[in-house]
Amino acid sequence: MSNFFERKQKQLGVELNKIQRKAVERTDGPLLLLACPGSGKTTTMIMRIGYLIEEKGVQPHRIKAITFSKASATDMQERYKRFFPKLAPVDFSTIHSLAFQITREYFANSRYVMIEGSESNGLHKKRLLREMYETEVGEPITDDQLDELTSFISFVKNKMTPREQWKKLNAPFEGAIEILKTYEAFKENYDVRLVDFDDMLSLANEALEKDEPLLSKYQQRWDYVMTDESQDTSMVQHAIVEKLVARHQNLCVVADDDQSIYTWRAAEPTYLLKFKNVYPDAYVMKMERNYRSSKNIVDAANLFIKTNKKRHDKNMFTKQPEGDPIVIRRLASEEAQLKYVMKELKELSHFGEVAILYRNNSSSTLLISELNRLGIPFYMKDADNRFFSHWIVEDMLNFMRFSLKPERVDVYAKIASKTNAYWSGSQLKALSRMKPSTINAFDEINRSITLKDYQINILNEQKKWFEALNHMKPLKVIRTIRGELGYDQMLSSRAEKFGMRMQYLEQILITLEQIAGPLSSMTEFAKRLKELEQVTQNAKAEKTDDMLTLSTFHSSKGLEFERVYMIDLNEGIIPAEEDTEKPDALEEARRLFYVGMTRAKKHLELISYDSESRFVDEVRDITIPEKPAVRPQRAAASKAVQVKVPDNPKAVKRDDELLEGVKVRHRVFGTGRIVERDHERLSIQFAKERKDLMIDICLSYKLLEVLE
Repeated sequence: MSNFFERKQKQLGVELNKIQRKAVERTDGPLLLLACPGSGKTTTMIMRIGYLIEEKGVQPHRIKAITFSKASATDMQERYKRFFPKLAPVDFSTIHSLAFQITREYFANSRYVMIEGSESNGLHKKRLLREMYETEVGEPITDDQLDELTSFISFVKNKMTPREQWKKLNAPFEGAIEILKTYEAFKENYDVRLVDFDDMLSLANEALEKDEPLLSKYQQRWDYVMTDESQDTSMVQHAIVEKLVARHQNLCVVADDDQSIYTWRAAEPTYLLKFKNVYPDAYVMKMERNYRSSKNIVDAANLFIKTNKKRHDKNMFTKQPEGDPIVIRRLASEEAQLKYVMKELKELSHFGEVAILYRNNSSSTLLISELNRLGIPFYMKDADNRFFSHWIVEDMLNFMRFSLKPERVDVYAKIASKTNAYWSGSQLKALSRMKPSTINAFDEINRSITLKDYQINILNEQKKWFEALNHMKPLKVIRTIRGELGYDQMLSSRAEKFGMRMQYLEQILITLEQIAGPLSSMTEFAKRLKELEQVTQNAKAEKTDDMLTLSTFHSSKGLEFERVYMIDLNEGIIPAEEDTEKPDALEEARRLFYVGMTRAKKHLELISYDSESRFVDEVRDITIPEKPAVRPQRAAASKAVQVKVPDNPKAVKRDDELLEGVKVRHRVFGTGRIVERDHERLSIQFAKERKDLMIDICLSYKLLEVLE
């Protein structure tokens, strides 16, 4: 049997280690292969397929390999052809395309219509959900909310959650469960069966459960089944695979529970811990040797991930040299972080083996702006243009458009509800029917719409502010819109009402402020946004050898680079505030950080500003066990959203100024009066609501000014 490995070593130059060989040779019965990062799992899988064919005489068409993504399926197919050019093809596919095949046969005698894919179809999933949201909530859905809603529906289907349990689910916003019920009922009761991508999985599972001839046909089709990236597989996907292999149980599952980062998509990493319950005869093997990274990186990552409890215990190791120490940098501000990273890049002569990784796509906009300005070529693994079409960006541009053309009442109508004028629904409808004229929109509104006295006063104030915007630089314009025109106040109440993450919305505004910083006019600002949108679009092009890579941690999985800069490693971003509320969510955030660390071959930098992530702290404890006497203090994880605010010299500095009866202005909620206080909290009555606020938060974030 050893001839196979010797032959391949001569033909391909591929030499497998002892564990990899063992994994290749163990072909019969269920096998769980736990593969650490950089342990050569794809090579091992391809060699295993070749071994089955060349040594065990298995026909290639009797082998099925299931992958998590289309890209993985293509990559494995190409590698198989390269390793075994003379062998017939093997069936590589995603679980979704397999489910599509099964469902098509299941519905052979009845009609169904796919409602996902091209949006040209009138019965498109997103179009239906938009209409259902508007009916349920009474206003248009934002792109963010639509993403949350589709993810939620997908999650419910992939978890195989019974309908009677839907009401107990943690919905992304109020009304989401009702929309889910309406959506499912509509699909089932339509003239023909309407099917989305997630239904494909549920229906394929149902088909294998209910249609015995169909189940038998698929069970007879393959003698050996392999699944890759199984830590990202959902319950319904596992259920399909279980049925496929029930006859022979020749299943090889390749996974790394430490790299399971898709539980929000209903991935089920705990399934791997219960693998022997499902397959009692299963053999579990661990591929722990890392061929990718230097010893310093491997040792730190190995100890870091051990903090997680729900995992198979593994000891990743390497025989690579020690390499550079991991660099940990805590900078004074986001601006300082950007300057530092750009200074580092300017000292490099090649960028093809360099990556900047971050948790959220919003982190990429400023990087794109600077890289574009410096002429550094870059590629984005998951280029996302949605920042530029986000409703907050559109709002800011509309405020600016209106200030430049104050007769455009149609533009004002788009932003009126985002100001501090307390418009009623009927007033907004009347406003939306008005046409632009030659006179100032505020004068036209005064003539055409019945206003309350306080609204007249507010609109007179607004008129002055909009005139003043014309003489300001874009940065000051944005801050004036946020403060004086009540935009932040609106944002806060919308976030609360619709369950949006205020921190994320704040970050969009901060990014806009930073883009606006060096510019001198609103026209320049609008032009710069258009340029950056085009640059982002172009960054989706294919990567060339000299391009720097920008990627989220999620999309970086499976990639590797000589140098990796992980940025924005702040408490509140990774882990996010909601990650800290549940142990499972915190473990997933730690796995995501681990994925980022293990992308680096030789040089890894962990960079933060403001409040440093607890994960950076954990890595520091591992890499510098002798702690210095003075350590940078990481802000404790707090339930309060941590918000970066412009400096406010008028802000209250001492709590003895905050007495009952005092009139104050809050940066976000506007003007109000303190109606109660104790040593920790203030209760303030604002125009529309009463808020209880922590005194120390108000002081440290300079949120309050005393007005009298």
